[in-house]
Amino acid sequence: MAKRSDTQGRLDDAARAGWLYYVAGRTQDEIANAMGISRQSAQRLVSLAVAERLIKVRLDHPIAACLELAEGLRAKYGLKHAEVVPSDPGSTSSTVGIAEAGAAEIERWLKRPDPIVIAVGTGRTLKAAVDQLPPMECPQHRIVSLTGNIGPDGSAAFYNVIFSMADAIKARHFPMPLPVLCSSAEERETLHDQALVRSTLSLGAQADVTFVGIGELGVDGPLCVDGFLARDEMTGLMERGATGEICGWIFNERGILFDNAVNNRVASVPIPSRETSRVIGIAQGPKKWPAMRAALAGGLLNGIITDEAAAEFLLS
Repeated sequence: MAKRSDTQGRLDDAARAGWLYYVAGRTQDEIANAMGISRQSAQRLVSLAVAERLIKVRLDHPIAACLELAEGLRAKYGLKHAEVVPSDPGSTSSTVGIAEAGAAEIERWLKRPDPIVIAVGTGRTLKAAVDQLPPMECPQHRIVSLTGNIGPDGSAAFYNVIFSMADAIKARHFPMPLPVLCSSAEERETLHDQALVRSTLSLGAQADVTFVGIGELGVDGPLCVDGFLARDEMTGLMERGATGEICGWIFNERGILFDNAVNNRVASVPIPSRETSRVIGIAQGPKKWPAMRAALAGGLLNGIITDEAAAEFLLS
C-alpha cells in the first residue's frame, strides 16, 4: 500500500507540475518555487507528466503540406473528410498523432446539440483515440458498437472501444454482446435473431457517423493474434487475395468484401453505407497501407485520418 501511495503521490506532483508548465505557462524555476522543490526536480516532474501521458497536446495550426495531402485524398477517393497529421520518422508507435486527431474529430461530433447516432469499431488505434477524449455529457446521443466485444475464450475483447468510451462520455451506449467471429454461419443467424442484437444491428445501420480502424492481414495481424482465425485460415485467405479487414469484414485489393465462409461468420454490424453515414477510418503505418488503399478504392470509407507517409503512399 505504501508503494502504491508513493507512486500515486508522485503522479499527483507530476500532474501539478505539468499543469503549471503547459496550462499556466510557468517556467521551471517558478514551478520549483511554487512546489517547494529544486529546479531539477521540477524538470523531472514535467518530463514524467509527458512520459505518463498525463499531458495531451493538440495542434491548432494547420500545416500546409498536410492540408495539401488531405485535399489530394479527398479529390482522388471522393472523400467527405480527410485529415493528415505530420509523420514522426523516428517513432515506432502505430497510434501517435492520429489518436489525437481522431479524438478531436470524435469530440466535434459529440459536441453537436442535435441527437445523432455514433457507431464505433474496435482496435488499438481507435481505442487510443477514445482514450484521448475529455469527460463529456452528451445524453442526447447514442453510441453503438459495430463489433462484438467477446473474445474467443469468452473474455472481454481487450481493444473493444465501447466500454472505454462509456467511461468518458455520458451518453447512451449500445454494446454488441457477441464475438467478432461466430463458429458458423448458422450460429451467427441464431445470435442475430435475438431481440437485443436485432436492435443493435438496426441502430448501427442508422449511424450518422462511423469511426473504424483498418486492420492488416497476416499471421501477426489482429484476427490471428487475438485468436479469431487460425494461421491456416489466414494463409488461405491471403492466397485468395485478401488484403485487409474492417470490424472483421475481410476485403480484397479492390475493396470488395469476400463472399466466403469467414465473412459469413462475422457477427459485426455491416459497415454503414457511405451514402447515409460519414464512415471515417483511422490508421497509419506501412503494414496497413495496402488495406487502407483497398478500403478507400472500394468505397468502404468516405473519410480518413492518417499521417503524411500513408497519405503519400495513397496518392502515389
